[in-house]
Amino acid sequence: MTGLGANSHLSQMTRISLGTHIQDVTNTLYYEDLSDVVLVGHSYAGMIITGVAAKSPKRLAHLVYFDAYLPREGESERDLWPADQLAKYRADIAAGIGFREPLAPSFLGITDPKMAEWVRERLTPHPLSTYEDPPPSGTTEGASIPRTYIHCILGPIALWMQPFADRSRRSGWNVYTLAAGHCAQLTHPKELAEILLKAAE
Repeated sequence: MTGLGANSHLSQMTRISLGTHIQDVTNTLYYEDLSDVVLVGHSYAGMIITGVAAKSPKRLAHLVYFDAYLPREGESERDLWPADQLAKYRADIAAGIGFREPLAPSFLGITDPKMAEWVRERLTPHPLSTYEDPPPSGTTEGASIPRTYIHCILGPIALWMQPFADRSRRSGWNVYTLAAGHCAQLTHPKELAEILLKAAE
């Protein structure tokens, strides 16, 4: 995404918004001419894939919310945070801080020292401005895309994501639980891949 990871050199551009990141993905779908896509959003990226479903539903076959935020219409990610995280955000904004520092690997469920160091070297600060806007309004076509939720049930972030797993169940989605921390793609790749293959089927 613009301003993150391999594109962190773009972090000083004019305001990076959730819409910027939605456009990153919709552009990839268009310029690579992709269709029948199973789009997986992890954590914050649940906001992104919600927006992509609103803008490019014809290219999507399935949405997978992998331990991810799941907004209702009009909700920004900021609206979905626990009270302590929202208070920190407000304090940072008041202090003129524009980026959220990465969470510690241990908080993300990564306990192996070698892996934790590898992750720590690659995590980048996240622009707070991306948390302030809701995804674009959904459409009937976007709402018809099948959806799956994967809830990682270990570690402190499990409590943050529990409401969205519950929301998914109430909506009749397939919901899987994974006995792992938030970054199961690193700590439990085989188990996660098995669930993703089931979703793709």
